[in-house]
Amino acid sequence: MFIAGFPAGPWGTNCYVVSTGPGNECVVVDPGKDAASGVDQVVRENRLKPVAVLVTHGHIDHMWCVAPVAGSYEATAWIHPRDRHLLTDPMAGMSRESTQMLLGGSYEWAEPDDVRELSDEQTLEIAGLSFVVDHTPGHTEGSVTFRTPYGESAGSADVSEVMFSGDLLFAGSIGRTDLPGGDHPTMLRSLTSKVLPLADDIVVLPGHGEQTSIGRERATNPYLRELIDQGDSARVTRGL
Repeated sequence: MFIAGFPAGPWGTNCYVVSTGPGNECVVVDPGKDAASGVDQVVRENRLKPVAVLVTHGHIDHMWCVAPVAGSYEATAWIHPRDRHLLTDPMAGMSRESTQMLLGGSYEWAEPDDVRELSDEQTLEIAGLSFVVDHTPGHTEGSVTFRTPYGESAGSADVSEVMFSGDLLFAGSIGRTDLPGGDHPTMLRSLTSKVLPLADDIVVLPGHGEQTSIGRERATNPYLRELIDQGDSARVTRGL
């Protein structure tokens, strides 16, 4: 497996290009502001053909270049229906700080020509890869993560899957929930139901910052530790 990741734009949003190897079709995950040139460089250097753009959620720092990238390569854009409206009205999901950063500019937003909607526990078979979609609301109503097998097929028996976590889970932290569409209790439920059951060896490629693993976050992330402690207390209370 080939994965190239790079931070782009003023928010330092991680964009990823994923394929089975050089010379093949590929998938682009979260092309944010200023990501198009980075995608083009990775594609040219590795003779790739983008066939899909996967969007973890509809915030502008993750989908600024979805339409340009999808349009340049005639690729299909995939987004959860609860965030689809943000493709054409990204201001609806922005903070005051982000809005102020864009004041004075002239921006037009439009959906890519080919947009398809994601659903919870859906499996996408694209570019020779298989992605499991988990709906993980909390940061936005339509936030999702994508998990794809890694393991021996990629030359590593120590990693079973790679998860593109968007702004659900970071190294040592979780996504903010104070923006439009965010909700902290919902975020905690997503972490409890969609993250805590996962295997420790899964590598997490987040929307911002360094990569981590489920095992590392289970052991050190204060938000996950609190959820684990609450679960242990609940089981003791029930006499389990």
